[in-house]
Amino acid sequence: MSETNRIEYKRELTPELDIEKEVVAFLNYKEGGYIYIGIDKDGSTVGVNDEDDCMLRLKDRIKHNISPSAMGLFDIAEEQKDGRSIVKVTVASGIEKPYFKTKYGMTPRGAFMRVGTSAEPMPQEQIDRLFAMRTRNSIGRIVSNRQDLSFEQLRIYYDERGKRLNDNFKRTLELLTDDGKYNYVAYLLADENGNSIKIAKYSSLDRCDLIENNEYGYCSLIKATKSVLSKLDIENKVAATITPMERIETPLWNKVALREAVINAIVHNDYSFEVPPKFEIFPDRLEITSAGRLPESLTKEEFFNGISIPRNKELMRIYRDVELVESLGSGIPRILRAYGEDCFKFTDNFIRITLPISAHDNASDNASDHASDHASDHASDHASVQVEKLVSILTGEMGRSELQRLLSIKNRDYFRTDYLNPAISNGYIELTIPDKPNSQNQKYRLTAKGIALKNSLTSNK
Repeated sequence: MSETNRIEYKRELTPELDIEKEVVAFLNYKEGGYIYIGIDKDGSTVGVNDEDDCMLRLKDRIKHNISPSAMGLFDIAEEQKDGRSIVKVTVASGIEKPYFKTKYGMTPRGAFMRVGTSAEPMPQEQIDRLFAMRTRNSIGRIVSNRQDLSFEQLRIYYDERGKRLNDNFKRTLELLTDDGKYNYVAYLLADENGNSIKIAKYSSLDRCDLIENNEYGYCSLIKATKSVLSKLDIENKVAATITPMERIETPLWNKVALREAVINAIVHNDYSFEVPPKFEIFPDRLEITSAGRLPESLTKEEFFNGISIPRNKELMRIYRDVELVESLGSGIPRILRAYGEDCFKFTDNFIRITLPISAHDNASDNASDHASDHASDHASDHASVQVEKLVSILTGEMGRSELQRLLSIKNRDYFRTDYLNPAISNGYIELTIPDKPNSQNQKYRLTAKGIALKNSLTSNK
């Protein structure tokens, strides 16, 4: 694959390589882009000798040499290509354009834009125009109405991930305004605040018959997020149907899509409205409403194609640190895979995701379809070819890297979206550490349903 307007190749990361220029150009580009270290300009793979050192140096240079801060707007990951290790830098389009190399400021020597397959100096007129249009209501710039904030809960969540917050964490995590005051990000993440997220439950299809109203908040937004996820996990009851040969279980909502929808609504909510996201459960659906429209530079088509412009880069960075967000721009594709574009509704001030409840219908359909079939046939219903391949090679408890190696899959995102996540959401595979899905020690094993599928695949050979 050759370089494109969104793909840049670099043979190696050296002190002489102006990697900041390439990152700045993608930050200023409306679609962002990808930089691969360890690939020649002609597309041939040369690999990276020490990927950990390369990733550390990349993060350090991007963090310290680019303004405004790009933290929360990039991901760095190791990948395998042609049997060699390479490093992939994913860069999202930023909302505080123009981005520039700090050393040279907002000048053509510091600001760059993507033109075709190269990073070119940005004309001063364009720099001035973008600066005049720069978003002023970023929650990183809004001063908190309280300055007596504490962050013990935030420390606990970082400690749980083996990441200690040093004495300078308020500046490092961008919890301060330029003049040193706590900003609205700090307010949302503080141990005490006035922010509360509601989960309402109705017995009617409209909002007339409220039967339950829960509030999760007045605490760190991370704690509130975990409470919302736990409550909806309880509500996501499994519909079970007993057939002559097996017990068929189907959750009300796709578990992967549900989690991504919750996180997406909270992280990308426009808190400058001072309106938190809202979750409403009806007999036939779940509605998740967040404040704010799509970013001005992002079209619906680009949104559905996976182009990511994080509204709250500070929150995105912290949620990745505590492993509530897996990778940049991964949430929307997972929701679309389960529910399609029709589940999204956009207005001038809000974005709503509607997840229909279809489990009961699915369960009854399954029961009638399976009643006269054998158990082996039940297990393979609705399993994709990719899921069948994964199930067939899984023995005992195995990690992601081992599974990818056995399947000869080098792209981690492709493995997760096409193989692992569908197998988990459809009940063929389970996590060995379910309460910590992103743990580095995570492994996977077959469920009873997965074992039945594997047996059926073996007997049909």
